Amino acid sequence: MYDLIGKVLLGVVAISVFLSSLALFVSRISLNRHVRLAGIFAWILDLFYLPIKYFFCKFSDPRILDSWMVSLKNIAHYQAFSRTRNRIMLLPHCMRFLDCPAHASRYGIQCKECGRCIVGQLKRDAQRYGYHFYIITGSSFVKHVLKEKPADGILVVGCNYEINKGMRFLRGKNVIAYGVPLESDGCYNTSISYEKIAGILEEFGPAGNSV
Repeated sequence: MYDLIGKVLLGVVAISVFLSSLALFVSRISLNRHVRLAGIFAWILDLFYLPIKYFFCKFSDPRILDSWMVSLKNIAHYQAFSRTRNRIMLLPHCMRFLDCPAHASRYGIQCKECGRCIVGQLKRDAQRYGYHFYIITGSSFVKHVLKEKPADGILVVGCNYEINKGMRFLRGKNVIAYGVPLESDGCYNTSISYEKIAGILEEFGPAGNSV
């Protein structure tokens, strides 16, 4: 009996390692080209995220794992996000200018559109495309935002870790997230190409319109 249980457990472990390795391989490929069954492989990586992350922390860089997962999930979510009707854009507070005059609230930073950084312009662009706009201090703020403004689609700008964390939180909540990674990480004055975000807004079009 115990011998059978041992064999079953060994088989489960072997299958888990194989599926995780295959999903990692596919997620790495997704950085450069479209892949099939992206949603299934993203689900596998979410399922085994903690042990896989431990492996990356031990032998590599966990930021690499998050970047692969965000890329894979963006492919998986692309069509569904394009069909969403009530969208939110989330920006990280670290994109602000160091002397930003905006104040914090329960629902994030309230941009004054002072012109010292690109956040004010992104706010205007987001609203023009029908997005509700928020600047948040971390992915934990997402639940507060959704309580105030229910949505079925969220465009998330941030570091890959925060984007992936938010995507994992939203899984199973009928909210589709699409991530736009920052070009540099940090606590303030992080950067991203304005043209990159503007292009994504144009690509998906106004909220409620399919691409």
